[in-house]
Amino acid sequence: MFAVIYRWRLHPGLERQFADGWHRVTAAIHARCGSYGSRLHRADDGTWVAYARWPDEQTRERCSAPDPQGMAMMLEAIAERFPETRLQIVDDLLSEPEREPAPEPANEPLG
Repeated sequence: MFAVIYRWRLHPGLERQFADGWHRVTAAIHARCGSYGSRLHRADDGTWVAYARWPDEQTRERCSAPDPQGMAMMLEAIAERFPETRLQIVDDLLSEPEREPAPEPANEPLG
């Protein structure tokens, strides 16, 4: 599974409209495809942040934007949309991906 993070800056005064549209769209996605753990919140910098977890790209494409009216409400409220950030979900939080070993520090004389 992977997560897609979305970020927007909204036009002043349209926060409620945006949230209502987002809730409509996520309810339609849930009805069509099940829940993928979407969440929405307002970040400290004033942007709005949401994420969705998808099992694969095909599911994401199949389930996207099933409520045109809700999408229109959101789009009208958005002043700026930031590029998506995709994060890999690690099922086993105790295991980490293999990394290249850090270089050995140089032994340089002090002073």
